[in-house]
Amino acid sequence: MKQIIVAIDGFSSCGKSTMAKQLAHEVGYIYVDTGAMYRAVSLFCYRNGWMNDESMDIYSIEKNIENIQLEFRINKNGTAEIFLNGENVEKEIRTLEISNGASRVSTIGAVRKELVRQQQKMGINKGIVMDGRDIGTVVFPKAELKIFLTATPEIRAQRRMDELLAKGEKVIYKDVLANVKERDERDQNRKESPLLQAEDAVVIDNSELTIEQQQILLRKLFDQRIGIA
Repeated sequence: MKQIIVAIDGFSSCGKSTMAKQLAHEVGYIYVDTGAMYRAVSLFCYRNGWMNDESMDIYSIEKNIENIQLEFRINKNGTAEIFLNGENVEKEIRTLEISNGASRVSTIGAVRKELVRQQQKMGINKGIVMDGRDIGTVVFPKAELKIFLTATPEIRAQRRMDELLAKGEKVIYKDVLANVKERDERDQNRKESPLLQAEDAVVIDNSELTIEQQQILLRKLFDQRIGIA
């Protein structure tokens, strides 16, 4: 079967990872969560004291970014987990603090350059589904299938809050909504690889779609691209 690259971009908390994981599982592709990569960098920066909630030590981050090695390993349940310099940090990177830090470190050119290099290396043989903010515009501008996923900020905030509450975090809706809007502003207006819709991307607004409806639409688009529909 023809191997392609599927690039899924969009706003935070749109469900890009859920969409990408399910498609990769259905078609036997490798799933790459680039958001997890930036979260891992954020975690590394917090641990080393290069970033806190108010500031970043950009010099130290730029100086050490090439020493950060990221990889995905499949666990016993068949899902990919991210490893930071050999350590499984899948759980540690899923907090609101680390997620917000990921959006901040992603504005640093040296960070984006290094992670794009690692991402492109992961996709050299195709057969991957990758989601993020700049996959179809910067990482794989020639991807055979590009999706741009969106939903209203209010719906995305509710989804994000439900996810955090399920993990035992104490959050309130207004704070999560403010965080979602702040990330949107930062992602769309940063100098390095801002969040943009690729000209040839298919836009999916999943504000009112169920996960099942979304996946049926995605699978139809995938089958068309590989020539079996």
